[in-house]
Amino acid sequence: MDINIKDIPIYYKIHGEGFPIIMLHGYSPDHRIMSGCMEPIFKNRPGYQRIYFDLPGMGQTPTPDWLNCSDQMLEIVQAFIEAIIPGQHYLLVGESYGGYLARAFIKEQADLIEGVMFICPLIDPLHRSELPPMTILEKDTAFTATLPAEMQTELDNIAVIQTPETYARLAAEVHVGLRSADQPFLDRFYAQGYPLSMDLDDLAAPFTKPTLFITGRQDNIVGYQSAWDIIAQYPRATFVVLDIAGHNAQIEQPELFDVLTHNWLDRVEKELSTN
Repeated sequence: MDINIKDIPIYYKIHGEGFPIIMLHGYSPDHRIMSGCMEPIFKNRPGYQRIYFDLPGMGQTPTPDWLNCSDQMLEIVQAFIEAIIPGQHYLLVGESYGGYLARAFIKEQADLIEGVMFICPLIDPLHRSELPPMTILEKDTAFTATLPAEMQTELDNIAVIQTPETYARLAAEVHVGLRSADQPFLDRFYAQGYPLSMDLDDLAAPFTKPTLFITGRQDNIVGYQSAWDIIAQYPRATFVVLDIAGHNAQIEQPELFDVLTHNWLDRVEKELSTN
C-alpha cells in the first residue's frame, strides 16, 4: 500500500491488529530487513499491529528532489506515523539508522512511546567509537565457492557467519533491499546531511519504559561500545552484546534474538497492564 506524505507515496505494510509497533529500517535496505526478523516473533503472539514501511530512496518509496538531510527524513517519518496512528501510543523498533531516528522520537515524544528496541543501532554518525575489525568466525567454504565473486566480496565485508542459512536470509531480507535502493541519492544524502541537527543525548528526562539494545560483538559498521555509552539514559534497558554477530546480529544469532525480543515484549505487556 501507499500513503501520500509530503507529496511522497510512502510504501508500507501492516500485519496484525492490536497495539501498534512502528518498524524503522536502516540505511539502504528496505522494510524486509525488519519484517524478516520481527514477523516470526508474532506467529504465536497476537495483539500487535506491526507497521513496516520503506524510507524515501529505499525499497518502493521514491526519492523527492527536496530531500537532503536527516532532519527532513525525520519530518517525513513523523508525518507518516501521525497519519497511520494519529495520537496513539506505540512501540518503536529501530535497526541501524532506524535506531538513530528512533532516538529522536524518544527525545521529542517519549510520552507516546511505551517501549523501544534497538537492533545494532547507529548512535553518532560523526563520532563513532572504535569499530571491531571485520572478522569471519564461521564459513562454509564449499558453499561460498559456488557464489559469484561479487557476492563473496559482499559477504566478506559484512557477514561474520557465512553459511547457506545465513546467506538465504541476507539475500531475502537485506540484499533485496540494497538492490532496489536509489544509490546516487543515498550517496549524496550521506555526504550532505546524514547527521541530525538535534542533540539526541539532551533528553528532558531518562526514558523509563522497557528498552532493549541488541548489538553485535563483531559489528564493523556501527560497533557496540557507543550504544553502551548512552545506557544511563535508558534505566529500564536490557543491553546485550552478542558474540559471533556482526551488523546483522538478528540473522546471525536468531535464537537469542527471538528470546530477547520476547522478553522485551513481556516487559512491555507487564508495564502496560499496571498503567
